[in-house]
Amino acid sequence: MTTPTMPAEWAPHDACWLAFPHIADEWQGHLENAQSDIAAFARALVAAGERVELLVRNEAVQQRAQALIGELTGVRYHQGPYGDCWVRDTGCVFVEEATGTFGARSFIFDSWGGKYDMPGDPGVSLRMASLAGVPAQRAEFVLEGGGIETDGQGTFLVTECVVARNAGWTRETAAEALKQQLGAQVVHFAEGLLLNDHTDGHIDTLARFIAPGKVVCMAPRDADDPNREGLQAVIDSLTGKRDARGEVLEVITIPSPGPVVIDDFLTPASYCNFYIANRAVLLPAYGVPGDELARAALAPHFPGREVVLVPTRGLIVGGGGLHCASQQQPTPAGALGAKP
Repeated sequence: MTTPTMPAEWAPHDACWLAFPHIADEWQGHLENAQSDIAAFARALVAAGERVELLVRNEAVQQRAQALIGELTGVRYHQGPYGDCWVRDTGCVFVEEATGTFGARSFIFDSWGGKYDMPGDPGVSLRMASLAGVPAQRAEFVLEGGGIETDGQGTFLVTECVVARNAGWTRETAAEALKQQLGAQVVHFAEGLLLNDHTDGHIDTLARFIAPGKVVCMAPRDADDPNREGLQAVIDSLTGKRDARGEVLEVITIPSPGPVVIDDFLTPASYCNFYIANRAVLLPAYGVPGDELARAALAPHFPGREVVLVPTRGLIVGGGGLHCASQQQPTPAGALGAKP
């Protein structure tokens, strides 16, 4: 084996990386709500058995974060430059190298195709790896962590935005790049898109692996679901596909939240943007009836973990959720042998 392996999210974690929101202009009057959501997320992560490594811009931002999070021994603060809280996209991706050592991949970050340029974001990935004490290799192409999803066994799910970020790329080019940098053996492109998605269709808002061979998508809430066509396209595009073992993927569905409208804006709210922590699955909660329906639908698929609702209504104003705002740091030893 000459390529690295990107562990599945259910593999044991040493820590989870977050960044505290601090740029008021990015939050359309909802900065305090976004900060409260990140603080609640941090507390939920510690309760779920994960150390939190939290990026804070400066001493004032750290004091604000500490006031909201409280005195938890499981949270470590790192002052320095970054744009906003979406470390899934700006941060590095941790891997197990072919040599058996632990490493990271740093990709070019182009501000989601140049749409949301914030000072400090391009340097987050290498800084995160350095703070984690993990050697990083730089990959000379654009990739965001929210654009890739893996079962830890060589099967990857992506969308067309992975291709679109790199001039001249085809789907074949993308698959080869993911093979070399992250160990992808089989790459499937999901179709579909949420309305008003800031990321142009990141896979972590559309479809997620929850076990080897098992993918969860969202089903339209009802005939009036504004994302009905897009959600059905995701399901149809993955049905019948095979994983790296040659097994047909089991595609299961949970209900979508339906329209989540804030300040007269239809947000790209998604229950697929959950985070699989060591002892729990942290599920976005938008303050709508679908929250409990999604929790109940997802819970049977995680018999060893409690599914916990975490407030995300503030974060979704900025276009993301729990998974977008986090990046797991896997435990090096035995990570690939972990069970979901």
